[in-house]
Amino acid sequence: MAIFISDDKISEIRNTTDIVDIISDVVSLKKAGKNYIGLCPFHTEKTPSFNVSPDKQIFHCFGCGIGGDVFSFLMKHDGLSFPEAVRIVATRYGIEIPTQRLSPGQKRKINERENLLNVNRQAMNYFRHSLLERASGKKAMEYLNKRGITKDTIESFVLGYVPEGWDNLTNFLIKKKMSSTFLEKSGLIISRKSSSGHYDRFRNRIIFPIFNVSRQVIGFGGRVMDDSDPKYLNSPETPVYNKSRSLYGLNMAKDKCRESKTVFIVEGYFDLLALHQHGIINSVATLGTSLTMDHVRILRGYIGKTGRVVLVYDSDDAGLKAAYRSIEIFDKGYVDARILVLPTGYDPDSYIFKFGKKSFMDAFSRAPGIIPFLIDFAEKKHGDSIEGKIRIISELKGPLAAIKDNVARSLYVKELSERLGIDETAILEKVRDISAKNKAKESKIGLKPIYPSNLQKKGKKSEYYGRTSNESKNRIERQIIAMMLQFPKILHEIKERDVLDCFVDSNLKSIGQSILDYKEKLYNHDRAPGDEHEFANGNRVSEFMNFIDDQEKKSIITSLALEEESWELEGCIKLITQFVETSRNRRSKGFIEKQIKEAEEKNDQELLIKLLIEKQNMAVLKQKQKMALLNRSIREA
Repeated sequence: MAIFISDDKISEIRNTTDIVDIISDVVSLKKAGKNYIGLCPFHTEKTPSFNVSPDKQIFHCFGCGIGGDVFSFLMKHDGLSFPEAVRIVATRYGIEIPTQRLSPGQKRKINERENLLNVNRQAMNYFRHSLLERASGKKAMEYLNKRGITKDTIESFVLGYVPEGWDNLTNFLIKKKMSSTFLEKSGLIISRKSSSGHYDRFRNRIIFPIFNVSRQVIGFGGRVMDDSDPKYLNSPETPVYNKSRSLYGLNMAKDKCRESKTVFIVEGYFDLLALHQHGIINSVATLGTSLTMDHVRILRGYIGKTGRVVLVYDSDDAGLKAAYRSIEIFDKGYVDARILVLPTGYDPDSYIFKFGKKSFMDAFSRAPGIIPFLIDFAEKKHGDSIEGKIRIISELKGPLAAIKDNVARSLYVKELSERLGIDETAILEKVRDISAKNKAKESKIGLKPIYPSNLQKKGKKSEYYGRTSNESKNRIERQIIAMMLQFPKILHEIKERDVLDCFVDSNLKSIGQSILDYKEKLYNHDRAPGDEHEFANGNRVSEFMNFIDDQEKKSIITSLALEEESWELEGCIKLITQFVETSRNRRSKGFIEKQIKEAEEKNDQELLIKLLIEKQNMAVLKQKQKMALLNRSIREA
């Protein structure tokens, strides 16, 4: 049953939560003064710029600008809805959320994601029951036993089975009163083309539920028990399942990955089960797709900056191609990667069952880096004849060109030169040709730096990156907002002096007004008269952001709230006095009209809009001053 969560309950959950505890599940954090820092899970970076404040219960990345509270982190990282994020945190801290029935209007607003997750849960239970309780599951159990899968592994990974037939699952879920619309969106059933109705996607297969890190069922994989095709079948992409961001077994492996700072990546479900069953818990599997940058970024959050990724491949052409594809991904992700190629005829599943964990780990200790692996493989493949050496260089120039680190590339070129007996210059010339072509291609398709999606607007960059001309213009305004967040004793002066009326930046002005409104709310409801309630204490900043809908504004708030400043009342008053006087001097009628004229002549639309807003603000301010003088005269009379 869907539930409604009250604001009071949300506040209780937030005040109980330790944001460092939650984020540490997916990001390797280190103490840095009052805060914690780590590598951002939302963009690729080499130097940590992701900050978490346990005092303010917020996070902010000074590299990509994303920021928020514990709920917005889970929503962004795991693709959750707000109610889901709240419930996950509540469950973790043992907080009970009272349920109440929703009105018809509220029911219509139930998040699509929650419905799909419910469908998946029901389907998983059906598959599990079919394997363990029904007679038709006997042959599936025999198949699993034959492959060495134990009862504990079956239970831990909640393996299941779907019997033969076109509509077993469809009929089961329809009887549960589930909408066929959501059943079809889940990918579990498919609409018939030649007639009405639906049929099951998975039929007569072992079923592998796919969980996210919060152990919610987001999709399924199915394998036949004979040689028929397709051998494996996976759920399609859905609103809850993204193959490029999902890894099978990560929910089980994450803690061990963090502890060992190493993760093994395999390609098959049974490969993963075999490794886990033999005690190699820090292993995950890709899901019918190539390794992606998102996969690397997610794993790096667990293994840290100095961690290792080990790709475990079969010794066939598919494995070699996978290694080639992964070079650029790992290089861009600043990850130390190793290639573990098993002997001919073995995959991870068959190898570890035959030779055991020790032999597997011994092989891992000898696993080379990606480029040394490719050099070795190319030499074995093409030999040391003149033609063979030409083919080796031709084969390796692409992978070498993909290395962004010039020092690393130079060292690998030197090694290849020595092994082949060919001058470095000749090899470098080939590599540079490819690099030049790659750069031209990137330039042609217009590759851009990574920004948060909500900031990808024409002619606009984030004001909180610290790299734009806009920031220097708004430096004092940003400083005042930071002061309001970190030193709330100044809020009374800000309001009395109409400081926000002097702001040019509309976003900063809006944030400032929201702070004043929130302070007023606290004063009216939470505190006795005369008792200041500070944002800087406890979770007030994270609570305040609950009243901000715009993600860009949230990111500005977290950026400014985390800036280290020492505030004192005298200095704050001096700053705002100087700001107001300077602003009002600049707003003299003749000065601002001259600027407007110059902006029109230069056709600077962005500046023109700001100046017109400034002119309007000046008129409003003058009107306020007139009204204040009039009221004072009336009182004195």
